[in-house]
Amino acid sequence: MSTTARITSFVAALAVVFAVSVWVGRSYGPAPVAAGHSHPPSASAAASPGGLQVTQSGYTLDLMQPLQSARGNAPFQFRILGPDGAPVEHFTETHEKLMHFIVVRNDLAVFEHLHPHLDEDGVWRVPIDFRRAGDYRVYADFVPAGGPALTLGANVHVAGDYRPRPLPAPAETSVVDDYTVTLSGVAPAGAETTLTLSVQRGRTPVDDLQPYLGAYGHLVAVRAADLGYLHVHPVGARSGPTIEFRTAFPSAGDYRLFLDFAHRDTVRTAAFTVSVPAGPTQSPDHPDGHRDGSGDGHGH
Repeated sequence: MSTTARITSFVAALAVVFAVSVWVGRSYGPAPVAAGHSHPPSASAAASPGGLQVTQSGYTLDLMQPLQSARGNAPFQFRILGPDGAPVEHFTETHEKLMHFIVVRNDLAVFEHLHPHLDEDGVWRVPIDFRRAGDYRVYADFVPAGGPALTLGANVHVAGDYRPRPLPAPAETSVVDDYTVTLSGVAPAGAETTLTLSVQRGRTPVDDLQPYLGAYGHLVAVRAADLGYLHVHPVGARSGPTIEFRTAFPSAGDYRLFLDFAHRDTVRTAAFTVSVPAGPTQSPDHPDGHRDGSGDGHGH
């Protein structure tokens, strides 16, 4: 056989192999993705809760007094350690504060929203009401200068006679002092929703709420099963009687919601238990609706 004939035969054989390979790939390989297109998660997918890790993105919540005795106004100190292991000394203000420090007892019967003071040595200091004994979860919600928005969490143990309380039953209303707050808008897990909270004093709608932390209300949600933390988006700028927040609950189950609102120069906290039903976007092996473990719990 001539050289030309051998080359022609070799090329023809390659063409056959290529055609068979294409057929096998189309028949048994993954579905093709159109060029120039991607398939990001739905915009309404819930973020994973924050506060479940003491270290994230190189930053660590370092508690200096994780063991406490039951007392009021207990001096409390902590640091945020940066990727280099040194205390972080510079932070970016969010919602009018450099640090939002949330304290809950594990049974969710105790809640405090505090704003610690940062010393020049990178130590945060704040008094905490630990009169009721028990195991607590504390959350540091902050943005280090030049870094990501984070919520880090850690445990504090308060010695004493601990009598945990059952989680209150789900309810649409919460009464604090002479104010009644009504909640609506809870959606299935994974679905974006607008939570609406309506404030009344006695039987009169309150339409002169005062700004608090840059908005007319501040809402925190904590998942009862593991104390995962959600800090949701305030929307709108009405001074009442309704306050709106946008969020998506990451999984089905019970949550405790804490609404801080200001009226007549006093900040009050209304608390709700909500039972979130399962939603269609949840994956059985990833109940938070994520496959990459992303999310920091922030709603800023």
